[in-house]
Amino acid sequence: MPNAATIMAELKSKGNEKTRALFGRHGMAVERVLGVSVADLKVIAKTIKGQQGLACELYETGVMDAMYLAGMVADGRKLTGAELGKYLEQAGGLQMISEYTIPWLAVENPAGRELALEWIGSPIEHMAAAGWATYSGLVATKPDAELDLGEIDRLMTGIPKRIGSAPNRARMAMNSFVISVGTYVKPLLERAKAVAGELGEVSVDVGDTACKVPLATAYIEKVEGMGRVGQKRKTIRC
Repeated sequence: MPNAATIMAELKSKGNEKTRALFGRHGMAVERVLGVSVADLKVIAKTIKGQQGLACELYETGVMDAMYLAGMVADGRKLTGAELGKYLEQAGGLQMISEYTIPWLAVENPAGRELALEWIGSPIEHMAAAGWATYSGLVATKPDAELDLGEIDRLMTGIPKRIGSAPNRARMAMNSFVISVGTYVKPLLERAKAVAGELGEVSVDVGDTACKVPLATAYIEKVEGMGRVGQKRKTIRC
């Protein structure tokens, strides 16, 4: 039976310096990264599927690869809001965790909306980014009838005024929120297009990479042209 020690040993054996350096170019804290590929993590995840306790142990190591693996395995419904908050605090400098792993789990949690709103209001970059990413996940997966469309509209409408003073990664997540609303919430499509027009190009430091911030207007128009606006996702996990 795999345990935290054997899984960590396997992760260390699969670490790759080129992958580690790639994460570093994206701005992540390389001293906390082994450099395991996501493909390898997915293979390991299948061997420990459903082991919630083990997933939590792996997350607590503070090693990005183990934390990401934990997010693949853990069930967000079984975590408390306090645990998710603690996990987010540990994710500073690791945007793969704060902007992907934490939102995956928070979207599954009954307190997901409340956590998203709490984090959005944080002055701390990775927490604010996680909040916007979590709410993006909620609009992508929840039926419109379960969403507070007025609240979503207010949040989105305020973004053009807030984004200029927002921390770097939060700006990326705010832009993505507008895209998510325009893509997944059909009743707010026209409002999202209007806000996207106000935003224009959003400036974000993406590190030493060729990554680009999507232009919200173009992205929403593409989805609309494909006739896919309002088609919800089953999960935001990838």
